[in-house]
Amino acid sequence: MTDAALAPPPPKPSAFHELEVLSVRRWTEGLFSFRVARPEDFRFRSGEFVMIGLPGEDGGKPILRAYSIASPCWDEALEFLSIAVPDGPLTSRLVRIEPGDTVLMGRKPTGTLVLDALTGGQTLWLIGTGTGLAPWLSVARDPDTYARFGRVIVCHTVRNVADLAYRDFFTSGIHDDPLIGEAAAAQLTYYPTVTREAFETPGRITDRIASGAVFADLGLPAGFSPERDRVMLCGSMAMIKETAELLETFGLKEGSNAEPGDYVLERAFVG
Repeated sequence: MTDAALAPPPPKPSAFHELEVLSVRRWTEGLFSFRVARPEDFRFRSGEFVMIGLPGEDGGKPILRAYSIASPCWDEALEFLSIAVPDGPLTSRLVRIEPGDTVLMGRKPTGTLVLDALTGGQTLWLIGTGTGLAPWLSVARDPDTYARFGRVIVCHTVRNVADLAYRDFFTSGIHDDPLIGEAAAAQLTYYPTVTREAFETPGRITDRIASGAVFADLGLPAGFSPERDRVMLCGSMAMIKETAELLETFGLKEGSNAEPGDYVLERAFVG
């Protein structure tokens, strides 16, 4: 019997990447974003999500949740946006991370909030609530978005003004991006709404769609058009379901990776 026959089998590769936290930004007491080092072999499409987590405490199993990747597919780092859920098994710990700490990330990105799941159109609506803004940070920084659509509208609904993370970025910072800044300045519109404080565009985005206010504010024809508009939805379950029903009344059809359509939502987050 040879030594090779007696050698133990090689260890199985880990199901997760162990990644260093590069930076953390705390927008409010419970809303934060962080960037991690990107593995050299990690590839994804702008708008996809991946499992993010931390090792289990006291030797327990790792705790992971699905997170949209908030950086575009070309970025050298990976960014994520999160809110701390009271007593949440993951986020109550994740909110305390600091640069130099380690987080776990799954090896396989996936999702339907990608350009591949939409047919061609003139206007792309990226509608999100709360941390549902994350995939739009990715899609809105992808050059293919501006090549495929003449106008891109980012709608972000939150409870309080302080929750409008990345507001300055979408109103001005994105215009300085060396890759898509010029296209964003010409084609991107940012449309925030706030539900619990006075604001120039108050209320839920679904109410402003139903009333026609959003179209009037943006100088657009009332309603969505299957010939013109394509829509992506991410955020609260209530918003996604209500907006999807509104889109169907306008004649838009849901798409997927297998069969592109007029609008898409992330069913992994909806249930």
